[in-house]
Amino acid sequence: MIFAAGVGSRLKGETENKPKALVEVNGKTLLQYSIEKLKSAGVDEIVINVHHHANQIVNFLSENENFGVKIHISDEIDELLDTGGGLMHAKHLLEDEKHIFLYNVDIISDINLNEMMKFHIKTGAMATVAAKNRDTTRKLLFDSENSLAGWRNLATGEERLTRIAQEYYELAFSGIHIIDYKMLSVIKNTGKFSIFKAFLDLSDDYIINAFVHDSDSWLDVGKPETLEQARQLFSIQRK
Repeated sequence: MIFAAGVGSRLKGETENKPKALVEVNGKTLLQYSIEKLKSAGVDEIVINVHHHANQIVNFLSENENFGVKIHISDEIDELLDTGGGLMHAKHLLEDEKHIFLYNVDIISDINLNEMMKFHIKTGAMATVAAKNRDTTRKLLFDSENSLAGWRNLATGEERLTRIAQEYYELAFSGIHIIDYKMLSVIKNTGKFSIFKAFLDLSDDYIINAFVHDSDSWLDVGKPETLEQARQLFSIQRK
């Protein structure tokens, strides 16, 4: 599932008249990057949620013959539900799958999704989150066994611990995760909520692991400065 319903408020100059998913980096939309990344891992069926300028996304997919994959649209036009609410809203479209990639549309990375899936299956976790050691004020906390154990905001000092551990290891979320479909039956949150609200609520009872990919290139291009960084980087690579 690609989370593509966001308004893109941080990219206001780019998203006033189009959805964030259709912002371009050197001639290719963020949505196309996301679809092609998932296709490279063998994914042939994708759910995409839509809200802001939703019809533009639907038309874009149609014009490009869905990039050779089966696409299901999860309609959030009436209400933007955030990642957790959006996932639960699309539950009926995911019910035939055992393991599900969740991918934020504004992430561009060379992370190896096949290796991440192998890791997820091998560990038997309910969910696996891609994470890196990088500078950010919001950190996920993991215990010595690599399981999600809390969350910390370095700027405000706010903290939530869900597992008791002798030591907590800080990692930054990379906007990519894998869940088992059975997780959707134990999430109790409703309405509009972040998927990490559900992850933290469940992390004391279920294993949610980190897939650490420090050596991979990674950019969250949902901000003007990183979007420009991506454009410059791709421009250099093409020369």
